Amino acid sequence: MRYHIAVLPGDGIGPEIISQARRVLDRVAQKYGVQFDCEEALVGGAAYDATGHPLPPDTLALCKRADAVLFGAVGGPQWDHLPPSLRPEAGALLPLRKELGLYANLRPALLFPALTDASPLKRDVLGEGLDILVVRELTGGIYFGQPKERRDDGRTAVDTAVYTEAEVERIAHVAFRAAQGRRKKVASVDKANVLETSRLWREVVTRVAQEYPDVEVQHVLVDNAAMQLIRNPRQFDVILTENMFGDILSDEAAMLTGSLGMLPSASLGEGTFGLYEPVHGSAPDIAGQGIANPLATILSVAMMLRHSFSMEDAAREVESAVDAALRAGYRTPDIWQEGCQKVGTIEMTDAVLAHL
Repeated sequence: MRYHIAVLPGDGIGPEIISQARRVLDRVAQKYGVQFDCEEALVGGAAYDATGHPLPPDTLALCKRADAVLFGAVGGPQWDHLPPSLRPEAGALLPLRKELGLYANLRPALLFPALTDASPLKRDVLGEGLDILVVRELTGGIYFGQPKERRDDGRTAVDTAVYTEAEVERIAHVAFRAAQGRRKKVASVDKANVLETSRLWREVVTRVAQEYPDVEVQHVLVDNAAMQLIRNPRQFDVILTENMFGDILSDEAAMLTGSLGMLPSASLGEGTFGLYEPVHGSAPDIAGQGIANPLATILSVAMMLRHSFSMEDAAREVESAVDAALRAGYRTPDIWQEGCQKVGTIEMTDAVLAHL
């Protein structure tokens, strides 16, 4: 088999972690007899500096003809002065998701046993085998609703949250199908006591739930969900939520795993095409120092193997190699603990490859 991957390193630590993820892809290709044709392109601030736009037409065209996209990170303080439409985050990542039809964001928050003490929560709260999947709607809600503008000479700002029945229905099906392959529980998060979009959300999710009688569903207000993630995270299996709530809650869930540097993600639409990226962002404060944690990106590669290339065995092997490297005591600075071996980005990847 031969697969075409659009590789978008981006800004900050993006190029550092993507280069290590490509080493893992090379090892998988060698072991499983497949070929990954990786083609790089500019995105984010790097693309703006070179072309005047954070998402050049050539980059978008490359993504549309690829089988999958491996994305690093975008953004940095040097581009904060730009108009919103040209800032790396809003001008590249959001329209890329929209143009590619990627409406379902899967963010697994998995606590590897070796990192239990790296989590800010106590062992008796975390228990054993913490494994939460956040299913976030990605192309609707307040990030995309119109109007989105400044009024009264900039003294008034307007953002609009919009959802249709069809948008809620399709993401709900993603969450319920995922739950069927896990522990068969969906917590649908909204703010139905205040927001009209959340009342529609709850109505549609309730209706979709009837098609999955084997899955337990509960409706949780977003503020309560945020509290429960800290109070008793083990109660959650699949968390289904709209765009902005999912953005916030998945970052909170990431810290349960020990570090934001451990959280991968997959952005999916119809079919097998997907965009795969670490959740942690560009981290400009550590860029170029060789200390960034590559594990979220490597785990994103595992998600690519699973969802876009149907290589389940390879995906599990990559995840097992990450687990083995952590059990062997290797740690980047963000997850370092007393008694472990502190290593950099390349050395952490070396440790994973040694077990792959």
